[in-house]
Amino acid sequence: FFFVFFFFFFFQSSSCTHRFLRMVRISVLADALKSIRNAESRGRRQVMLRPSSKVIIRFLQVMQKHKYIGEFEIVDDHRAGKIVVELIGRINKCGVISPRFDVSLPGIEVWTGRLLPSRQFGYVVLTTSFGIMDHEEAKAKNTGGKILGFFY
Repeated sequence: FFFVFFFFFFFQSSSCTHRFLRMVRISVLADALKSIRNAESRGRRQVMLRPSSKVIIRFLQVMQKHKYIGEFEIVDDHRAGKIVVELIGRINKCGVISPRFDVSLPGIEVWTGRLLPSRQFGYVVLTTSFGIMDHEEAKAKNTGGKILGFFY
């Protein structure tokens, strides 16, 4: 009886089996940064990121502040939203650190040494109690936080 129920439940029609095979998006920020990196490596001038989130917008604002990307526009499509980013060709690599490790003030130096190729360029992005910011701003504000990602 169990076998008949199992067979009927999982294989009753082809449209029902798609319900169990649906992909789940794990990290929206990781998908967005991967899209940016792929578009940069292909020489694109623009990239569209979807879905939009507050964390992605703040991460992009940090990148824009340091002139790694140009302007970006948030498109409200009454769904999850889209972001159109102007690329200027400065990004060599960007990525997410998962899980979001806790970083103390002295630990920022350890993480920048691990993630960035040089002390002269590149930024590690942290989420702190003061908001999302790069590692230099976090050191200036004398605060630690959780590590989100990096770009250089």
